Amino acid sequence: SDLRQMLATQSVENIQFLPFLTTQVNNLSWLGYGLLKQDSTLITVNAIGAALQSLYILAYLYYSPSKGPMLLRSLLLLALLAAGYGYFSLLVPEPRTRLARLGLFCSLFTISMYLSPLADLARIIRSRSTRCLSFPLTVTTFLASSSWTLYGLQLQDLYIMVPNMPGVFTSVARFWLFWQYPPGQEKPY
Repeated sequence: SDLRQMLATQSVENIQFLPFLTTQVNNLSWLGYGLLKQDSTLITVNAIGAALQSLYILAYLYYSPSKGPMLLRSLLLLALLAAGYGYFSLLVPEPRTRLARLGLFCSLFTISMYLSPLADLARIIRSRSTRCLSFPLTVTTFLASSSWTLYGLQLQDLYIMVPNMPGVFTSVARFWLFWQYPPGQEKPY
């Protein structure tokens, strides 16, 4: 729905960039974890997710009036991802150790992805407006984090299960914000 809104309005007003950028890095990291673990579910879901996030980022950059900061953030996270790839490929030769370290790396990014929409929490409470939050993204985050938590539980993979639990909790917090500050009842700054 955010992509549809950008295309319809040809604007990125009230759409956050950081959650989608962290989701892109998250998808690419988990894709690497899935390839190393040879888990077709992780590979398929994260390959599709990375393709969709690339489309979103390109549209956001196209419609953004200030491309510089967005492009810089994208390049910094891409450089971090490349450094991580180099580290895991060249400096950690033992596959089991590489899987554990990559799992920890992916876990940290997953947690940051789930916390990023709450970056504007003070502004939301001060303005009593959830206008900068995406309700569809909140719903999909809740469903995705719940699904991945259950999948990790089924596989007994703590690297999948544990970092997705904050996604469930932050989604519930965002649902509460939507309930507390319904759209259309904005208070001007």
